[in-house]
Amino acid sequence: MAGQAHESLPTPRFEGDAPRLLIVVAPYYRDIADQMVAGAHAEIEAAGATHQTIEVPGALEVPTAIRIAFNADKFDGFVALGCVIRGETTHYDTVCNDSSRAITLLGLQGACIGNGILTVENMDQAQARAEVAGQNKGGGAAAAALHLIALTRAFGSSSKKVGFRPE
Repeated sequence: MAGQAHESLPTPRFEGDAPRLLIVVAPYYRDIADQMVAGAHAEIEAAGATHQTIEVPGALEVPTAIRIAFNADKFDGFVALGCVIRGETTHYDTVCNDSSRAITLLGLQGACIGNGILTVENMDQAQARAEVAGQNKGGGAAAAALHLIALTRAFGSSSKKVGFRPE
């Protein structure tokens, strides 16, 4: 809501190895994606971390790309970026729900992911959320990933599996 203050945690600082993050962006709306990537880059660099950026065709492909990279074990965290604008069909609901659910499931498996996939009603809402000088959701997603990396380092990675075991 407009006018309400939002609390932001200070970006964590890291001693030792700088975190490595992979930004996975769906550039369907290029102007929005570019602004979000700029915000993510700035946040990651301010924390002294490093990053690589890859593009995928759409928001549904973002979690799959993260899973592929997570399996490769070359990154400490991930930033999911994209924008889904409501249209005239129910495709919006499918893309929003399925991409969000897949990202959540990857997080529960131990991937440190900041979810910056915008789900909005129109382009004006997308612009307001993407602009670095505005709501800077790209920077916020990067900050979320950095916080999860810091938690993982503080508590140590777990070898415990989550979910059901086959009998």
